[in-house]
Amino acid sequence: MPKNRLSWARIALAALLVLLVSSCYHRPHRYSSLLLQRSTPQTDTLSFYALHHYTVNYNFLVKTDSLSLMVQQPEEMLGCLPTDTFTVHKGDRLVVADFRMLSQDPTDSVWVQVATAARRFGWIHESALLPSVVPDDPISEFISVFSDTHLLIFLIVICIISAAYLIRKLRRMDAPIVHFRDIHSFYPTLLTLLVASAATLYASIQTFAPDVWRYFYYNPTLNPLSVPIILAVFLTLVWLMLIVGVAVLDDVRAQLPVGEAIVYLSGLAAVCAVDYIVFSITSLYFVGYLLLVFYFWYAIRQYLRHGRIVCVCGQCGAPLQHKGRCPHCGAIND
Repeated sequence: MPKNRLSWARIALAALLVLLVSSCYHRPHRYSSLLLQRSTPQTDTLSFYALHHYTVNYNFLVKTDSLSLMVQQPEEMLGCLPTDTFTVHKGDRLVVADFRMLSQDPTDSVWVQVATAARRFGWIHESALLPSVVPDDPISEFISVFSDTHLLIFLIVICIISAAYLIRKLRRMDAPIVHFRDIHSFYPTLLTLLVASAATLYASIQTFAPDVWRYFYYNPTLNPLSVPIILAVFLTLVWLMLIVGVAVLDDVRAQLPVGEAIVYLSGLAAVCAVDYIVFSITSLYFVGYLLLVFYFWYAIRQYLRHGRIVCVCGQCGAPLQHKGRCPHCGAIND
């Protein structure tokens, strides 16, 4: 099989595997049975789910060191009656058993009753519960970890310093690096553009449609066909990054020795990390949209200047960016 046909076959296989994985991950809707008969409690449950995106039987995981739950009913605490509490700890699983709306509560009108694995039941304000738990799903846990402000600031500082050092060193070594001295493949440039676009869209969802992102946080899926259109576009970009990433690995492996390939991929990862940080932050202040247009123009221009194959050597067939002496065999190409 020709080399380029083999490369496309691997990309097609990777795309097929991605589609299979995304369709297998789709979680069945837990609340579809509530639509069959609408009694008053069921109507309340549906209304609560529409506003809060979780309801009875929803599973949480405790992420703080400890969380106190009240044994008695919320009305007893509001009536200044004595109450008891018990503590759950980090890593404990909780399931929502009930909820109650108490407009007379000055702290928070929403109370949530949760049950532990030991079948103990306790009440807590929603405003105290949600910051201390995370939905029991790996995607939600990933989002929660990377939404932590302190961790985010630390990662931003480390990524920018590391990327600046690595890119500067690669340019001094005259090593291949995306946007500056690229390999003969458009896939690395395409990967950086996808990362920048996904980061911009991510920030746009949080700015203009925060409730849509909240819905995705509590009901995560990898299937772009089962979510609102703006989330479908975001998930499609994520899957495209994975598919193009496979194509990048294939082209880098074919064009560079192992040592140079590792250095090139490290530089590409650094550029992608900077793209994510810059566009996800600047888009929150609307500067990122103009910056994205400029970045598309710059990245494509750099590829056309440095990464595109203009001709090949007439003697050995090696790719050349311009006519003249072939650096591989020394033949003169006019």
